[in-house]
Amino acid sequence: MVKFVEEELKNIRKEVLDMWDLVYDQMKNVCQALPTADKDKAWEVLVREKKVNACELKLDCDIEDFLVLYNPVAVDMRFIVAMLKINSDLERIGDFAENIARFIIRLDGQPIDAALIEAARLKEMADAVIDMLLTAKLALEKEDITMANSLFDKDNEVDEINAAATSVLAKYITEHPDNAAFCLDFKGVFLRLERAGDHITNLAEEIVFYIDAVVLKHSDKNNTEQAMLRKLHEGQE
Repeated sequence: MVKFVEEELKNIRKEVLDMWDLVYDQMKNVCQALPTADKDKAWEVLVREKKVNACELKLDCDIEDFLVLYNPVAVDMRFIVAMLKINSDLERIGDFAENIARFIIRLDGQPIDAALIEAARLKEMADAVIDMLLTAKLALEKEDITMANSLFDKDNEVDEINAAATSVLAKYITEHPDNAAFCLDFKGVFLRLERAGDHITNLAEEIVFYIDAVVLKHSDKNNTEQAMLRKLHEGQE
């Protein structure tokens, strides 16, 4: 029985990492397509979104089957619960990549003003989200708590860029009133990147939960270590 459990856990872990690679490629490709409004690359993202959804459904079913068949406890149960939640967050990140791809297609081949991209720090934000997604995957592979916790500070940087972009776009509208509708649509790209960052911090929380049995959700992400100590202390009382 133990051998079968270990084999199933190994298979589920591989499925999660394979889906992670797929979602990472989706986000990376759509971010690369943004500056030049590359419709072909955006369409590739849309087509591959079906594969992301299929992977999510299969992984959900495999996890449910494992729970029913093996009734896991302790660390195996934490692992399975974490993988279930990670699967959901990865699917949502894939949705954000799809949404951005649809924005690119609506541009109909018209590149975004390079000066606006620079002023709004779009590339910096996109690079940060892609880096966060890769770092989170490495944290799971290496079971590295420190690496997982580093994502909370990176998410703060993403939030800051998103907040600052509003003023940049408002100023651009005053200077280019004919582009007001575009700017409102463009703001949606920043919002989706910001939400992707939020879901990546969810991934980090689930990795910490799996490794250390510590629940970080709803704690102050700027004081992660203190939150972990509080949880440990409460468990000893």
